Amino acid sequence: MGYRSSRRRFLTDSALLAGATLALPQLARAATRRSPNELLDLVVVGVANRGAENLNAVSGENIVALCDTDESYLARAAERFPKAQTFTDLRVMFERVKADAAVVSTPDHTHAPAGLRALDAGMHLYCEKPLAHTVAEARRMTELAAEKGLVTQMGTQIHAGENYRRVVERIRAGTIGAVREVHVFCAKAWSGNGVPEGTPEVPEGFHYDLWLGPAQQRPYHPNYHPASWRRYWDFGGGTLGDMACHYVDLPFWALELDAPTRIEAEGPPVDAYSAPDWVIVRYDFPARGERPALKLTWYDGGKRPAVLAGLGLGDWHDGVLFVGDEGALVSSYGRHVLLPERKFADFEPPAPTLPGSIGHHAEWIEACKNGGETTCSFDYSGPLTEAVQLGVVAYRAGAPVDWHAATLEARGAQSAPSFVRRAYREGWSV
Repeated sequence: MGYRSSRRRFLTDSALLAGATLALPQLARAATRRSPNELLDLVVVGVANRGAENLNAVSGENIVALCDTDESYLARAAERFPKAQTFTDLRVMFERVKADAAVVSTPDHTHAPAGLRALDAGMHLYCEKPLAHTVAEARRMTELAAEKGLVTQMGTQIHAGENYRRVVERIRAGTIGAVREVHVFCAKAWSGNGVPEGTPEVPEGFHYDLWLGPAQQRPYHPNYHPASWRRYWDFGGGTLGDMACHYVDLPFWALELDAPTRIEAEGPPVDAYSAPDWVIVRYDFPARGERPALKLTWYDGGKRPAVLAGLGLGDWHDGVLFVGDEGALVSSYGRHVLLPERKFADFEPPAPTLPGSIGHHAEWIEACKNGGETTCSFDYSGPLTEAVQLGVVAYRAGAPVDWHAATLEARGAQSAPSFVRRAYREGWSV
């Protein structure tokens, strides 16, 4: 039994044995609201860029508080929601505001400081991907959400699309046979090229110290805010941290993956401060039930699997390639193709078995109000995030990592444990 399966059984058994003393009161609260039409009281942390899109998606609920470290962003959001309280310090907001649920869309390094405070306060949580900045944070968020019995959703919005559902059905039905190999490729590149030069003034109205949050103090630079923080390890995880939760989501879902057991990475020489131009990460996943062991490889920054050319897939710039014993399947966000195409020319897909989503945000809101499940709850997206962040660990450690999920131990690379967890600046411990 894998880590995720055994943990789910443990949490379920614990809830039953406790006579609903831990998780079930929160679930009951979610399922017994006075009316399906009653609005949720929501707090929103991060209100611009991705945060603005998430705020717009939940704008039909009762927005009671808004938080952002940039006053210009905050002012624009407050114009739409004049009754909402406004904050620049997320810690103060969670101390003062009571709400049903929270939406967190900050840079990666403050996902856990915001999300854990929301969960600890008994708030249902929608958090952008990756769920957390480190493996240990993702594990803690997953376990706290389960302990509290709260409704959660990670912001992998493409998971709600119809194409991903059809791919999952094809793979699980054995259309291409047993899958032993998966290649995930993304052309995007988030690289930082070391410490930014210069020490410009902090823009007026931008609370840089609060934006840094748990990260160690350093001079402000516009490369960090508003849009390029992903290039730097203290704030993001490069292209892998940005995009892998979207693309690796598909094989993780279709093949019901658990924790990898070995991870190794290659790329340019490691820079202690910033992410590389490209990276290739190789994951080993153990056999699961009737499914064989799997090798999954991630490529970014323009690196691509050699097998694509042999399959005539030169026009696929981003996607997932499943290699099975009886064929292959390649998929992007919106389309998929079975290969060789001649073999599958007369393929008649079976009737869909996975129900459509009412919308990624909508299913979370519905579950918050009336109980039920979301498709990217932390029980699923926590292990997905852990796997993604383990790729960062292996690359930064500069050596293969043997992973022991149950104990959160990374072995085989001397510095790996320092990347599984991180130190927090005073006042920001979680």
